[in-house]
Amino acid sequence: MHFDGEKPIYLQVAEQIEDAILTEAFPEKSQIPSTTEISVTYKINPATALKGINLLVESGAVYKKRGLGMFVAQGAKKKIMEKRKQDFYDRYIVSLLEEAGKLGISRQELAAMLGGEEENHE
Repeated sequence: MHFDGEKPIYLQVAEQIEDAILTEAFPEKSQIPSTTEISVTYKINPATALKGINLLVESGAVYKKRGLGMFVAQGAKKKIMEKRKQDFYDRYIVSLLEEAGKLGISRQELAAMLGGEEENHE
């Protein structure tokens, strides 16, 4: 994990674990590192690590087995992908469509731009 200064560290912890779930570094039903392991490895406060993991518990991506630790939930990869697709849409696509509308760019032109095709502007 490499932390940048723009986002709170607990959000970055959650996103890094989500990334590991998406790439199947942490497959479904496998154990994830403990808050202590995360805090020691990355030299962060254990409460910060716990806050990041709690976000994943609230979203249903991970669950706690009493006395054993935290594990990746069945269907976590799909949940994370759906959440991230929605976030991507909200963060990028909505503003892209709004700006395209202001500039008079049609959806067809926009699709061509996204496809990397050159538009002929005569």
